[in-house]
Amino acid sequence: MSLLLSFPLFSQTTPTLKSLSTVDFSKLLETKTVLLVDVRTVAEFSQGHIPGALNVDVNDPEFVNTIKTLNKGKPLALYCRSGRRSKLAASKLTGSGINIYDLDYGFLDWIKAGLPVSVGIKR
Repeated sequence: MSLLLSFPLFSQTTPTLKSLSTVDFSKLLETKTVLLVDVRTVAEFSQGHIPGALNVDVNDPEFVNTIKTLNKGKPLALYCRSGRRSKLAASKLTGSGINIYDLDYGFLDWIKAGLPVSVGIKR
């Protein structure tokens, strides 16, 4: 009986993770329905990032708490340099109930595709 009671709670907190190509990720961002998060270091972010991105370093001990504070019910669009850290970030958010989209080959592929880049850090 306890298994039946706990199952609905578990199913509601399992996020959806979808890895998207650069083209599909760009189209998703155009909808303005996601919270765009760059999970690289501040130094990497300041050298160039996708316009409109927030920077939350996946290696920061407060990463999960910071994401939960920033997230207001929107799905997340995560990216990093090559796609590895954004997948790590998604795994850290398992059980959060947040739907996640991942830029499969990262910011390097974004640049290669000739898509817009911002430089510096907004204050």
